[in-house]
Amino acid sequence: MNTSNAQPATAVVVGGSTGIGRGIADAWAAHGIETHVFSRSRPTGPGAGRLVWHRLDLRDAEHAKEKLAADMPAHTDLACYSAIYFTSRREPFTQTTESDWLDQFAVNVHGLTWTLRAAMPALRAAGPGLFLHVSSEVVYNAGPHRSGYAATKAAADSLIRSVSQEIEPDEVTFVQTLPTGMVDTPGIRARRPADFDYSGYMTPAAFAPLAVELARTRGRPYSGDVLVVREDATWSSISEALPTSQSRPPTGDHG
Repeated sequence: MNTSNAQPATAVVVGGSTGIGRGIADAWAAHGIETHVFSRSRPTGPGAGRLVWHRLDLRDAEHAKEKLAADMPAHTDLACYSAIYFTSRREPFTQTTESDWLDQFAVNVHGLTWTLRAAMPALRAAGPGLFLHVSSEVVYNAGPHRSGYAATKAAADSLIRSVSQEIEPDEVTFVQTLPTGMVDTPGIRARRPADFDYSGYMTPAAFAPLAVELARTRGRPYSGDVLVVREDATWSSISEALPTSQSRPPTGDHG
């Protein structure tokens, strides 16, 4: 896919080595978009060879800001922020360590801020560029034992909504997306028992059709919207129905 008549499209995915971000990065790369992934770990497995990797640790503020500023492609049509940090298990607010609390803000909020600042000039020049943020149902369903995650994802949602009102949609379109259910990712697997059954979980590939549609349209039909992706890879606006809460009492699988 070539979303620009002038030159091949270029995309950036922060947090694109695994999970939903990887599903989006793979979809863009598979459609001929030069896709750069910024993440702590190098992408591996099928499709990794199509991705341009930049090592990025958002918990190191100075490194992250310098890396994003230096390595952001001068011509960037599409940007996606999918980086995420959550604690190793669900736990009460009073038991969350200060380091975990600060790391959640560093990755889920500050990293998004630094990415917006680094990407905005190129996205505006693309006219319009697309900024896609991977949100979470926790924004709408605050629940017990994940206070840091809820607080930071709500802050990120508010940041995107605010910035989108400062920039004209013919310069940059802002779209958010989130899964309707739990997604099978390495981060989730690290929190589950070895014999856990993932058959009811979504896969990152469910986001591929939406990623392709947003690249094709630069998100124009969905500007300012939050799109909920379902297991069958279809999607709908958050205005149609709020996502189901994934809050539940802690169990042996640590949630």
